[in-house]
Amino acid sequence: MSMPNKSCWLAVFLPLLFASCYYHGEPTSDAWDMAQDGDSMSFYTTHHYSQNYNFIVKGDSIRISTQAPDELPFDSVTLYGGDHIVVADIMTMPGDSIDSVWVKVARDQLTQGWIHERCLLDSVEPDDPISQFINLFSDNHILIFLALIVVVTAAYALHRQFKRRSYIVHFNDIDSFFPSLLALVIAVSATLYASIQMFAPESWRHFYYHPSLNPFAVPLHIGLFLASVWALLIVGLAALQEVVRRLPASEALLYLCSLAAVCAVDYVVFSISTLYYIGYVLLPAYIYFSVTVYLRRSYYRYVCGRCGGKLLRKGECPHCGAVND
Repeated sequence: MSMPNKSCWLAVFLPLLFASCYYHGEPTSDAWDMAQDGDSMSFYTTHHYSQNYNFIVKGDSIRISTQAPDELPFDSVTLYGGDHIVVADIMTMPGDSIDSVWVKVARDQLTQGWIHERCLLDSVEPDDPISQFINLFSDNHILIFLALIVVVTAAYALHRQFKRRSYIVHFNDIDSFFPSLLALVIAVSATLYASIQMFAPESWRHFYYHPSLNPFAVPLHIGLFLASVWALLIVGLAALQEVVRRLPASEALLYLCSLAAVCAVDYVVFSISTLYYIGYVLLPAYIYFSVTVYLRRSYYRYVCGRCGGKLLRKGECPHCGAVND
């Protein structure tokens, strides 16, 4: 029976230990609690940002008023895409029919002004690379476009692999469970992400404004998703090492391409199907299918007594013809 080498197991467990020590700064766990006394804390808990929060202008430009909402006349200045701005003040205007919340932002001492919160949030993103990554992949048009590309590319790649009778995860797999485990982690991660979007959108919104890579500094459901992302990275590295170690370079490249295609399809299928509750049925079925197929087709339980070749079951060895009872 083939077992993963020690370095593979080391790659799995060590990053998890270091991940638990990661600290991203504020907010602490208190930031996830309900609002306390005071208008500023109430606004922070509801809107997830407050004074001194940093944004980056996205798109072409936005215009801000140099006078406060209750002052006349209005004059304006322009902020351009890529400008770094900070929240200087927040004002509530209950009589405003467009948006009752006004936000004062500043690029520097000379360039600052007021804008409706709704207009501001549509034109900026948090000054944090994790938030910017989340914002990029939250665009529905990009997701639809990527889904079409993924499905078409994966179908073509898998078709070529079947015709060549090459190694392919779930169907003609190598003697390692790490590639199948990687696909399963992708499916679980996509299901968790879609579940958070459905049942806890405000907690995800808070995480968007205050991201962290530490799964122990956020609520349980967000922490589970972050743990699945860490597991994705760790298992992916272990799978890469196993593929490179077991296959020649050309076959390893083809196998990794097909593995990437399967993982991409898993992400698209489970992230979309979970929004319609179908993913909760598909996920256990997919786990059962993956484990069963691997055990039946790719898990070598025996070795030949004569040549030492790997065997799926007892009987005639396909390598040397010896009969193993």
